[in-house]
Amino acid sequence: MHPNQVRARLMEQGLSYRQWALARGFDPHAVAQVVRRYAGASTLPRGRQSYRILRDLSRTIGQEVTPGVLRGDGL
Repeated sequence: MHPNQVRARLMEQGLSYRQWALARGFDPHAVAQVVRRYAGASTLPRGRQSYRILRDLSRTIGQEVTPGVLRGDGL
C-alpha cells in the first residue's frame, strides 16, 4: 500500500495523520515517518513503536499498510 493510499483511507474516515496520531498517543511526525518508510515495504519494522503504529493504523483503515503486520492479529 502506497503512503498516499494510507492517507486517502484515513481521509475517507474524516481523519488526518495528526488527528489519528494524537487520538492514539503517538507523535504525529513519527506516524508520518513510519508510513513513508514502511508503507508497502516488504520488511516489518524492528522498533516496537513503529510496529504498533503500523498495526494500529492497519486496523483503523481495515487493510495492511505493510504486508504481514496483522499476521496472527485476528483482523
